[in-house]
Amino acid sequence: MDIKDLLNPEGDGEEAKKESPLKSLESDLKFYNESLKEVAVEIMVEGISAYPIFVAHQHEVKLGEVILDKNDLNTDWSIHASTMEEFIENGLILPDKQDKFLKQYKDAYQFMCVFVIVPEGANFVFFPYQ
Repeated sequence: MDIKDLLNPEGDGEEAKKESPLKSLESDLKFYNESLKEVAVEIMVEGISAYPIFVAHQHEVKLGEVILDKNDLNTDWSIHASTMEEFIENGLILPDKQDKFLKQYKDAYQFMCVFVIVPEGANFVFFPYQ
């Protein structure tokens, strides 16, 4: 799956003139903090994966499972739960880049791994649990 398949951008470029969407993401991640940590721990404890990844987006995304919907919670970002294995399966992390990814991956009990998708692209960030 190509990253372009995951993105469904809306708007006509005027959004670039507004404040960075990452400010609202930081606010939402703080708001979602406890729920995200519970999900990450559950993914690890149940043996689903040692590498949980949260997908943060504001549009339609077909990756992972919806755990927090911005429309239901009146926030700016929706969050899906996924894993490193799903990212590899979908070609978002190439098998030969897995070791590089694992070297960058932080302690999942201390940091949430968030794959942030915006119309301009996507990237991983590690955000500390509060």
